Amino acid sequence: VRAYVATAERLVEFLTEHQGGPPDLAKVEASDLRAFLARRRMDGTGNVSTARELSAVRGFLKFAGGEDAVPRLKGPRVQKGVPRPVSPDEAIALAEDVAEQSTEPWMSARDWALLLLLYGAGLRVAEALALTGAALPLGETILVTGKRDKTRVVPLLARVREAIEAYLNLCPYPPAKDQPLFRGARGGALNPAILRRSVRAARARLGLGERTTPHALRHSFATHLLARGADLRSLQELLGHASLSSTQIYTGVDAAWLLDVYRNAHPRAE
Repeated sequence: VRAYVATAERLVEFLTEHQGGPPDLAKVEASDLRAFLARRRMDGTGNVSTARELSAVRGFLKFAGGEDAVPRLKGPRVQKGVPRPVSPDEAIALAEDVAEQSTEPWMSARDWALLLLLYGAGLRVAEALALTGAALPLGETILVTGKRDKTRVVPLLARVREAIEAYLNLCPYPPAKDQPLFRGARGGALNPAILRRSVRAARARLGLGERTTPHALRHSFATHLLARGADLRSLQELLGHASLSSTQIYTGVDAAWLLDVYRNAHPRAE
């Protein structure tokens, strides 16, 4: 939200200077937007940020002046990056390290269960933290609410289920149907920033790369399943992707991993 507001403010400021007065947002031309993006390029904005900036501008102009107020303008080409998963051993080591740093036994159990859930079920951080006591008692599956309030059923591994139950047995706040499953120190919903900070510290201690984030555990879930023979359609359902194209990116991860193995192991690899 802050990024989109900043883009809107930058656009209005630029148009005021560019047009010599307060702009009419219902009459912005494609040439005006090209000039705005050229200015952003001069500020050092790359293709990915420029594409996001253009998306924000389109949304703002549509809000301000309607569908007809958005001029047709092609954005820069953005090459999709390949997610960087961590190995199974690294995923477990990361969860263990984060859990060991907690001062309270119930918080330690919470962090272990939460990170295991992200890796073992492929949930987004927001999805895991949105779970409430309504999910109890835990069974072999769990109902998850994802983006656009779409729900999906995700298998729950026995090891993950046991970790969550162990945390709930230690948690000083009794689980209620309308209360979050994963609690913060004062009983409210756990702040995702706290989890990310703990993971940053753990990866530094373990010597893992900067891409080792809580969300990387979801990438690892998808990549490791695909490497073991999971089909893309099943993976799409497990991840809650609206489009299969979002899931297909993991085929590139698997291919990149195989290529790394080849380069490192084949005697004639260059």
